[in-house]
Amino acid sequence: MDKWLIPLLLVAAGVALYEQSKAEPNYYLMAFAGLVFVFCMAKLSAKIPSKKEHDETE
Repeated sequence: MDKWLIPLLLVAAGVALYEQSKAEPNYYLMAFAGLVFVFCMAKLSAKIPSKKEHDETE
């Protein structure tokens, strides 16, 4: 499942940055790419354990 999140995150960031550099960017495409980026970051960050959980288990 993680194998498709990182490439999707990079593609979304690339599309958003590319659209932003155009003379007339497509704001809907930029917004969609931003939402995909935030979704992927939330999914990836949910898998990182917190330090509090690690301290409580010891």
